[in-house]
Amino acid sequence: MSTSALYFNGPILTMDPHDTVAEAVLTIGEKIATVGALSDLRAQMPADTTLVDLAGKTMIPAFIDPHGHFPDPGFIRLFRVDLSSPPRGDCADLATALKRLGEKAKTMPRGEWVMGVLFDNTAIAERRMPTREELDGVSGDHPIWVLHASGHNGVANSAALEQIGLTSDTPDPVGGRFGRDPQTGDPTGLIEGISAMGKLGDTNFLIDHDRFWQGFAETRDEYLAHGLTYGQNAWASAETLAQFASFPADQDPGFDLMILPVGELEPALSQGPNAIRDFDNPHFTLGPRKLFADGAFQLQTAYLRDDYANPISPDAPRGVPYVSATELNAQVKKLHEMGFQIHCHCNGDAGADLFLDAVEAAQKATPRDDHRHTIIHGQVLHDDQFERMARLGVTVSFFSAHIHFWGDRHYDTFLGPERAARLSAAASAARHGVRYTLHNDASVTPTRPIHLAHCAVNRVTSTGRPLDGGQKISVLAALRAQTIDAAWQVFLEDTRGSIEEGKIADFAILNQLLLGQSQDILGVQVLKTIRRGKTVFEKSDEQQVSQ
Repeated sequence: MSTSALYFNGPILTMDPHDTVAEAVLTIGEKIATVGALSDLRAQMPADTTLVDLAGKTMIPAFIDPHGHFPDPGFIRLFRVDLSSPPRGDCADLATALKRLGEKAKTMPRGEWVMGVLFDNTAIAERRMPTREELDGVSGDHPIWVLHASGHNGVANSAALEQIGLTSDTPDPVGGRFGRDPQTGDPTGLIEGISAMGKLGDTNFLIDHDRFWQGFAETRDEYLAHGLTYGQNAWASAETLAQFASFPADQDPGFDLMILPVGELEPALSQGPNAIRDFDNPHFTLGPRKLFADGAFQLQTAYLRDDYANPISPDAPRGVPYVSATELNAQVKKLHEMGFQIHCHCNGDAGADLFLDAVEAAQKATPRDDHRHTIIHGQVLHDDQFERMARLGVTVSFFSAHIHFWGDRHYDTFLGPERAARLSAAASAARHGVRYTLHNDASVTPTRPIHLAHCAVNRVTSTGRPLDGGQKISVLAALRAQTIDAAWQVFLEDTRGSIEEGKIADFAILNQLLLGQSQDILGVQVLKTIRRGKTVFEKSDEQQVSQ
């Protein structure tokens, strides 16, 4: 039986093309029936309509996560050892990290893996990764793997190296490197780059069917509590795709998700004998194909046009590309010609140049209108690149949370003051007509849309240092970047992302009006989340007071 609801008596920020502030919204079932004047909607609403008095609170479209790794946050909370340092966590030194790994090992049967995550060598007191020997000291009975916060490198103990068969004779793969003792050539346990880590870098590592869906439920509940009803798994291996495909087609998982397959899986993924063109469950959708151009700033593997402010490697003072220009051109050409949208991880400006070169070559060979190929992260893009992106039809999703979590290290170590001031240059993108979104890249940083808006609007580091650089955006722009612009970026603007007739009835109700209150953004709370016309999260009075 279809249910209806009438929302009124509070600012309703629609995020439509005119940024209309509506008086009332009528929903019937999962869809928005009408938006307009309260008297008109009262006259046409069904007799059994539920009246929802907003009592002055603000309603917006539910948030959309334009780039993340759902359900990895749930895996961390349930199955892994959180080694995050301030400002995210409280693991301040190596002794604490090793102690936590040891405590986990004691709870597990001999021979089972212990996996530590979110370790940040730039934030830990010793300013380095743990060594193979230190992890051996934690346990010789368990393979131990510590993954960096960026997800781009890690360190293994001897038991783990034995498990994966890594020896002094194992060659380095393209775009990756195995740490080696300079005297003996033996592996040090350090493994750098996606290609070198292999399964150790997969978000699905050590996750079986039951654990996958436990992690899914944990992450779903977290996202709903922060006003999100749509997210992404932005790097899906064949194994991860199979996990999602295992969910019954006729059941609602309680969350809607876009899943981005690894680009290298094509063309076999969609054209082979076991081709997957989409999922049977309507709440999961295959999205763009994902590629990588470079690495991470914390490891100085993001690929820059100019040297890092304080290079850690004399052999690679500008970082390194993850693939050759020839290989990236071939991958982009293949996916472009197949008609897929492409999301490409480009942290550095030189990494972005590689991708833009590849897109330009692909467009020249096979012109396509409105492809919406997207640079993911785009931390240090320049005006000449935005001009080129506008011409090529390329969009960008900014990792603006870096301003808070790593802004001081960008200023002091990675980029220096001038380049750090232009981190996630959203205002420049807008000036050049490049449509953008904002993301947290969960689980690299937790998915928190309000805090993310604060990062892009106020642009201050965790210690309060301003990184303005003329790149501040308005509160409304930060909200649009996580609602209608996020829907547009993946071709969903006709069904979600704004409060307009015919769209899915996904809303977030906030405790106060955001517009014009940039300094107060962090005081905003999500009080209620509505998904497909039904309330799926509601904050208690006690929770509202305690926050």
